Amino acid sequence: MPTVLITGAAGFLGSHLSDRFIAEGFRVIGMDNLLTGSMDNIAHLMPLKEFEFYYHDVSKFVHVPGDLDYILHFASPASPIDYLKMPIQTLKVGSLGTHNLLGLAKAKQARMLIASTSEVYGDPLEHPQQENYWGNVNPVGPRGVYDEAKRFQEAMTMAYHTFHGLETRIVRIFNTYGPRMRLNDGRVLPAFFSQAIRGQGLTVFGDGSQTRSFCYVDDLVEGIYRLLMSDYAHPVNIGNQDETTIMQFAEEIMELVGNPDAHLDRRPLPTDDPKVRQPDITLAKKLLGWSPKVSREEGLRRTLPYFREAVAKADANKK
Repeated sequence: MPTVLITGAAGFLGSHLSDRFIAEGFRVIGMDNLLTGSMDNIAHLMPLKEFEFYYHDVSKFVHVPGDLDYILHFASPASPIDYLKMPIQTLKVGSLGTHNLLGLAKAKQARMLIASTSEVYGDPLEHPQQENYWGNVNPVGPRGVYDEAKRFQEAMTMAYHTFHGLETRIVRIFNTYGPRMRLNDGRVLPAFFSQAIRGQGLTVFGDGSQTRSFCYVDDLVEGIYRLLMSDYAHPVNIGNQDETTIMQFAEEIMELVGNPDAHLDRRPLPTDDPKVRQPDITLAKKLLGWSPKVSREEGLRRTLPYFREAVAKADANKK
């Protein structure tokens, strides 16, 4: 039985990846310091003999006994509200954490995949974004702690690949959504869902003309799995090309939730907030035979029950 170490395993993406690899017949070692992750996301995995959990901060030395075939590095605060609150931890997990895990991969002769992000493109001057675009990032702006941590992570990973011959993979993830997202993580989808369900104003920054391209989590996990099993070491975009404005997205959420009391709450656009975001997935289609299958309408429908339950539980705990 092959063994995979998944860092950030108690997070949104890490927990879904843990599910997938167990379903594929792997032994999964989950690692998380629960800075932004939650044990609720992996509670269903804890009784399984194929799953083992380590409470650990990968910014510190990482040791895992026994054989290791694959490492998926998904540990990191991943939303503005988190990395603006924890800038040093965000930089450390992208730099020191990545270095520690690459060292572990080298020692174990394991293949390692890192979770990079569309944020390496910054506020892009090229649209849609191809993998060969170098980006437009402000290294000293408020978002720089996340953007540059991920850019460094890519550089360090490629250095281990070229210098040590380590088998590495780099996935650049575009906006992903689905069950197990945190209600208060500051990203647009959890904010819109929780606000619409509660009948509050949906927070729209700027004039709402900025765009995003949302990919359902099952599609993303499929793309990551295919990339890990491929023989391609350079970055690959995984995301959905179906681009929408934030204003249109807000209207879709209000209609789906069906709360007539929901309205728009306008706020100024945050510093360095990307105006557009859309992946060019030509490479993923050609290389991996991958393209997203779940439409935004279907994905949002699948996600709504989770948020209704999460909002009800959060509101009940306040009483």
